[in-house]
Amino acid sequence: MPHAIIRPPWYHPERFVTPEKAYSGRRSFLRSLGHLGLGLAAAGTAWAEEPKTSKFPYLPAKRNPAFDPKLTLSDEKTATHYNNYYEFSTTKNRVYQLVDKFVVDPWSIRVGGLCAKPMTLDLDELAKAFIYEERVYRFRCVEAWSMVVPWTGFPLVDLIKKAEPRPEAKFLKFTTVSRPDQMPGMARLEDYPWPYTEGLRLDEAMNPLTLVATGLYGKPLPKQNGAPVRIVVPWKYGYKSIKSIVAIEFTATQPSTLWETLNPREYPFESNVDPMVPHPRWSQSSERVVDTGDHIPTLKYNGYAEQVASLYAKR
Repeated sequence: MPHAIIRPPWYHPERFVTPEKAYSGRRSFLRSLGHLGLGLAAAGTAWAEEPKTSKFPYLPAKRNPAFDPKLTLSDEKTATHYNNYYEFSTTKNRVYQLVDKFVVDPWSIRVGGLCAKPMTLDLDELAKAFIYEERVYRFRCVEAWSMVVPWTGFPLVDLIKKAEPRPEAKFLKFTTVSRPDQMPGMARLEDYPWPYTEGLRLDEAMNPLTLVATGLYGKPLPKQNGAPVRIVVPWKYGYKSIKSIVAIEFTATQPSTLWETLNPREYPFESNVDPMVPHPRWSQSSERVVDTGDHIPTLKYNGYAEQVASLYAKR
C-alpha cells in the first residue's frame, strides 16, 4: 500500500487528562481578570472549546421527541474530551488541548457538483435557512466504543432539496477543511491523503436520520467535535460522520474517501454498524460505553434498523 496506517491509540496507554479542578480554577481566574476589564478572553487559550454563540441564535434548540430514545446521555465532559480527530492528534484525550489555534469563524460551505443550484453558505446563512432541533443519537466508533449524545442540527435532506441534485447524481462527497498550520496532527501523518474526505450514497444522505450538526449539549459544537459544522450518520461507524466540513459535492460515481483509500479492507465505503461483521483486527459484537466502561451488545445498524434497513434490502 502507498500509505502507512498509524497504529491506533487504543494499543497504548493514553496520557492523563488535566484534572478538572486545575482547568476549572484556571477558567475562573481568567473570568475574574475579564471583570477587571483586561480583556484576556480575546487572547484565546487551549481551554476555549466552543465557538462564538452569536452565530447560533437557535441554541439551545427544542428536542425532537421522535429522535429521543430515552437513553442515558453520556457525560458532556467525556464526549468533549475523548475524540478521534487525527488532524490534531491520534491520542483521543489530547485533541481538545490542541484546538486553540483552529479558526472556525468565519466559515463557509460550498455545495456543488451535479446540482441545479450550487451555493456557498456561511454560518449566518445556515442559521437562517434551516429549522434546527436537538436529537439524541447513539454514536458507535469502529474501535468498538460508544456514547449517547444530543446533537443540534437539521436533516441533510433539507439542504439537498435546496441544491436540487440532477438525475445523474448518485453520491455525495464531503470534504473537511485542510489547515496544517492550525491542525498539528496533519504534519505527523504526512503520508495520509489529506484533506479528509467521506461519502454517502444519495439515498443514505437523504434518509431523515442523516443530520447536519452545528451543536452539542445545547451549545455550539466544540472544535474537537467538528466545529462549526459536521455530518452525523448514526447507523454507520463514527468515521463516516465527517467533521468541520467545507465542501459538499454531488457526484455520479462513488467518491474516494480517506480511510477507504488507506485500507479498504478495514474501512470500506459502506461501513454500517454490524455486530456480525468483525473488523479484521477485533470483534464488533460488543462495545465499551466510554462513561462507565461497561461492555454491551452492539445492535444492527447501531439500533436504527427500523429506519435504514430498507436502504440495503436489495443489496
